[in-house]
Amino acid sequence: MAYAEMYRSKLTTPEEAVKVVKSGDFIDYGFGHMKPIALDKALAARKDELKNIHIRVTLCMTPCAPIEADPNAEVFTISDWHCTGYTRKLIDQQKGNAFYNPLLFRNMPLFYKKSLSDQVDVAMLRVTKMSKDGYFNFHNATASARQIIDCAKKVILEVNPLLPWAMGGHSEVVHISEVDAIVEAETKVEVIPPAAPTEVDKQIANYIVPLIPSGATIQLGIGGLPNVVGTLLCESDLKDLGCQTEMLVDAYYHMHEAGKLTNKKKGVDVGKTTFGFAAGSQFLYDWLDNNPSLATFPVSHTNDPWVMKNNPNMISINACVEVDLFGQISSESSGVRHISGTGGQLDFVTGAYMSEGGISFVCCNASFKDKQGNVKSRIVPTLQPGTIVTVPRNQTHCIVTEYGIANIAGKSTWQRAEALIKIAHPDLRDDLVKAAEKNGIWRKGNKIV
Repeated sequence: MAYAEMYRSKLTTPEEAVKVVKSGDFIDYGFGHMKPIALDKALAARKDELKNIHIRVTLCMTPCAPIEADPNAEVFTISDWHCTGYTRKLIDQQKGNAFYNPLLFRNMPLFYKKSLSDQVDVAMLRVTKMSKDGYFNFHNATASARQIIDCAKKVILEVNPLLPWAMGGHSEVVHISEVDAIVEAETKVEVIPPAAPTEVDKQIANYIVPLIPSGATIQLGIGGLPNVVGTLLCESDLKDLGCQTEMLVDAYYHMHEAGKLTNKKKGVDVGKTTFGFAAGSQFLYDWLDNNPSLATFPVSHTNDPWVMKNNPNMISINACVEVDLFGQISSESSGVRHISGTGGQLDFVTGAYMSEGGISFVCCNASFKDKQGNVKSRIVPTLQPGTIVTVPRNQTHCIVTEYGIANIAGKSTWQRAEALIKIAHPDLRDDLVKAAEKNGIWRKGNKIV
């Protein structure tokens, strides 16, 4: 059968397609931009016919129609591998309709292969138009899509012609022969407006950028700080920078436009901007569309520390919620309140440190104001009970605030405490010294200078 004919034979309406869902099913929506829109709405419309439906998402960028239609969690629940503001709000409401799936990002494909192989009843994924050879592309959302499809009992694709085609290293496509049903829905591709950098972001970036050499391979997260770093790199004398990242953000496009991003000095995927997923402005998506200088891979490749270590001068830049004086980093919760997720932070902290000349930077404001207007430290004596440790103290390398950099790798407990107190807010340092003395991690008679 010709591919076009096969396509027509599987083409149906969203309402017909979701009839394969039965009570008790686990539904996977894939990653970010892969979350379907028409199928999501059609599934919500079946609320009165179903029971006990579990939906898995990653980085949910739009409201989930079944959850909105079922606010009391009578039928639908959602679990997110990396919480956005939407799923965080649902979790905060504690209605039992939203949960977090703990994740070490590089293991996500492995989770599906080893631990969830019998728990993907239906995969509903938004993809590009079909190629002449019968393939659909995973566009901005390769991450673990291939492994989800390999596990799924039923595969339904929602075809959106507005999605960019991301050229890949491997596992970036699915063939028409592997698909059970197809629906068509042209819906907007979600953009993430660039976050305006703060003065603190600029101060932190000014500590980091001078430590980046020409030929470095860069990993950036999302937010104002990566935008500042990208701007400073564009304005610098550096050359032949590379990219190996989980998330492709606007900063990489700007580095490319400035002639800085050549990928010539990478040790792996030489000449390629390597990423697991993309989220940012429309110009970012336009840039990656059918661009052979970019290559999307599963996160089992982009986030593998043993791959990263082969890139000389691998530089990783991420953010966190707070750090304690032992060097434990939390980037996903404040006490038991869930905020974000582990994502790839531990992956890149590990891989960057393993790289020859590599550096891992984890950044935060030194302080914040609570609801009563009191200034509180992001560097704390100990993490409060229930706080999730994202990076254990034995993996932490460099912590950065607007007051400097604390390189604590290989340091003793008192040396770590001293280095971290030096980059805390000046008005809060004395209390941290007292806490360190009380907790027995301060050298007697030592003074902060």
